[in-house]
Amino acid sequence: MTVEIRPIQPSDATVVAHVIRTVMPEFGAGGAGFAIHDREVDDMYTAYTSPGTAYFVCEAEGKVMGGGGIGPLAGGDTDYCELKKMYFLPEARGLGLGQKVLEACLQAAKAKRYRFCYLETFNTMNKAMKLYEKAGFEKIDGPLGNTGHFACDRFYLLQL
Repeated sequence: MTVEIRPIQPSDATVVAHVIRTVMPEFGAGGAGFAIHDREVDDMYTAYTSPGTAYFVCEAEGKVMGGGGIGPLAGGDTDYCELKKMYFLPEARGLGLGQKVLEACLQAAKAKRYRFCYLETFNTMNKAMKLYEKAGFEKIDGPLGNTGHFACDRFYLLQL
């Protein structure tokens, strides 16, 4: 299988929105307080081409299978970015693609001179949490910033 991890392009916006809106409900994360309702989901390309942001898609055999990005932590210190909107279709899971996208995101965060990377997730996303912990993220007691994702119940921080 030919896999490419690359920056999001304008033509990816609709597909990435579909991935997010397909995957989140699968994990019980479709209600109020989850990222599925963020305005940026409608145009991820525009949202992730502003300063301090980056979004990477995972394309396999010409099909976008998922992605993830970083951006400033809303309501947080300027040294903090947030790992955002990292989701993969079922057929892309278990192939190490999440790790590759995560590595691209963390590289971008370092290049943009963030000192910390924060993330929020949900208790049903066990494999994702294992990936984050393997990458060095540490669980923290509660949320940082003001993301609006009040339904998330797991929080992690990584010193870059």
